[in-house]
Amino acid sequence: MIDSAINFEKSLAAQALLASGDLAYCWNLKDDSIAWIGMPKPVLGTDTFSEILSGEAFSERLNPEDLARRLQVLNRHFATTKPYDCEYRIRRKDGAFCWVHDRGGAVYDDDGTPQFMYGTLRVVTGRKQQESLLEHRANYDDLTGHLNKVRLREALQNALSYNERYKVSGGYLAVGIDKLSMINDGYGHEAADAVIIGVGQRIERCLRVTDVIGRIGGDRFGCVLSHCDENGLTITAEKILDSFRSSPIETPSGPVHVTVSVGGSQIPGFIRTALDAMTGAESALSDAKAQGRNCFVAYRVTEEQRLRQRTNISLGEKVMKALDEGRIVLAYQPVVDAQTRKTSYYETLIRMIDDVGDIITAGQFIPIVEKLGMIRPLDLRALELAVTDLRDYPDVRLAVNVSSLTVTDPAWLRTLVSLIKGRSDVAKRLTIEITETAALEDFDVTARFVSSVRDLGCKVALDDFGSGYTSFRHMKSLTVDVVKIDGAFVTDVATNRENQMFIRTLLGLAEGFGLQTVAECIETEEEAAILTKEGANFLQGWYFGRPEVNPAWRKAPKKKSLKSADILTMKKKVRKVSSE
Repeated sequence: MIDSAINFEKSLAAQALLASGDLAYCWNLKDDSIAWIGMPKPVLGTDTFSEILSGEAFSERLNPEDLARRLQVLNRHFATTKPYDCEYRIRRKDGAFCWVHDRGGAVYDDDGTPQFMYGTLRVVTGRKQQESLLEHRANYDDLTGHLNKVRLREALQNALSYNERYKVSGGYLAVGIDKLSMINDGYGHEAADAVIIGVGQRIERCLRVTDVIGRIGGDRFGCVLSHCDENGLTITAEKILDSFRSSPIETPSGPVHVTVSVGGSQIPGFIRTALDAMTGAESALSDAKAQGRNCFVAYRVTEEQRLRQRTNISLGEKVMKALDEGRIVLAYQPVVDAQTRKTSYYETLIRMIDDVGDIITAGQFIPIVEKLGMIRPLDLRALELAVTDLRDYPDVRLAVNVSSLTVTDPAWLRTLVSLIKGRSDVAKRLTIEITETAALEDFDVTARFVSSVRDLGCKVALDDFGSGYTSFRHMKSLTVDVVKIDGAFVTDVATNRENQMFIRTLLGLAEGFGLQTVAECIETEEEAAILTKEGANFLQGWYFGRPEVNPAWRKAPKKKSLKSADILTMKKKVRKVSSE
C-alpha cells in the first residue's frame, strides 16, 4: 500500500514536470553522477540527457562567465545551508545559450557532509531578455546610443565626488543644437534624426577618452569633463563649436549645415550636486542662445544663489536623515467614483515626520529635494510602503507618484519587479502616476517607462493633464490608462466658462481614446456636480477627504501571513522528508 502511494507521488511529480517544461535532478556528490526527470529539449535542445550525466559534464555546458558565480552560490549553500538559488546560462545543442533558474538543496550525512543535491531547472530566457531590454532602455538613448539623462547625471555625480575627494577640477557642458525645429520642418524627421546622431558623434570626437557624453533632451547633449580647469572648459567648448562651423552633417535629405550653442559649469566650485551643475550649464546654454547662438557661455554663481543653495542643502540633509530613521511615511487621499461617490482607490502622498513628531507636507520639501537630485530614494520608499499596504490589505487600491528623475531609474523598476514578482493581485491594484510636465520633458523616455510599467500589470496615470498645453499631440503616443485633470482648471470651474470649455474638451479627448479620467481639487458639491455632468469618471479633493497618514482601513487587521517561526518549521519538515 505504501509502495503504491510512493509510486503514485513519483508519477504525479513526473507528470507535473513534463507539463511545466522544468527539469528535476538528483546530483550524487559522492560519484558526481546526475539523474534527471523531465524533457531535456526546452533546456538543452536535445532529446537525451546522455551528454550531461555528471556534474563535470554539466559544468562544461555553462557559460564561462557564470561558472565562478554558480560555484560561489553552491559553496555558500554547503557552508551555511542557506537555500540554493542561482541563475546562469547553459549552452544548448545548437550552440546558443539559454538562461535557467536553478533551485534546490543538499542532503547531508550525520557528519554534515553533503551527499546529494536535489533541484529543478526552469528556462527563464524570456524574462532575462526582458530585464536586459529594460536595463538597456534605462541606461542608453535609443536614437544615439549615448547615455541617457539619468545615467549621465550619475556619471556627473561620480565625477563630483571624485573631484571633491582628490581636490581636482572638472567641468560639465550642455550642448544644444541650434534651430533643430526648423531643420525638422524643412528637411523632415529622418534628416532631423540624422542631425541629432551626427551632432552626438561629432561632439564625442572632440572629447577625450576619459570624458563622458550623454543625450539629455530632444536637441541637447551633456558632457562630463575630467581633470578640466576653467581654461580647459573653454577650450573644449570652442573645439566643439569649431567642429560644426567647418562642415555640414550628411542626412538622407542631403548635407545640412548645423551650429550649436554651449553652456558650461565648473566643478566642484560651489556646485555640490549633479543637478546643480546641469542646471547651471542649462542656464548658461540659454544665455548663449539669447546672445545669438553658435557661442559658449560659462555659468556664474551669485551670492544670493549661494545662500539659497546652502539652505536647500541643509533641508536635503534633514530629509535624508528622516528617511534613514523611518520618518518618511505615506498619507492617503480617497479618489471616489463620480456616480456612486464611493472610494475607488487612494492616492499616496509622501509626508515627513520631523524631530518633534510634526507631519511635514510634501510641498515643503519635495521641490527642494528634486532640485538636489535626491528624490529617487524617496520614490523608492514610497513604492515599498505602498506595495506593503497592498499585500496587507487585499481590498485596497493605491496610486503612487514618481518624479521625472525616477522615470528612467533602473533601480526603481527593478524594485517594482521584485516587489510584485508572482503577485499579479498586487500589480493590478497599483497605479503609477507621472506628471504631464515630466512626461513632456523627455517624451520618448517616458513612453518606454509607461510601457514597461504596464507590461508588469500595473496601471499608469498622467497627472496634471492639461498643464503642458500639448496634451492633444501626445495623448495618442503615451499609452496611459488614466488622466487626471489639472486642478488649476477645476478650482473655479463653476464661474470660469473658459475652464468649463477646456475641461469639456479634455474629457472628450480622453473618452475618445478610451481613457478613464479623474478631476482633482474638488472642494465643493457644485464643482463635483459639474465635473460629473461633464463626464469625469472619478473625483478627488478635500470635499471627499483630506490626505490622512492613518486612514480607517489601515486600522483594520492585516491579512494573515506566515510568521518567521512557521516558515522555519516548514523548512525543517521539507529537509526531513528530503533526507528520508
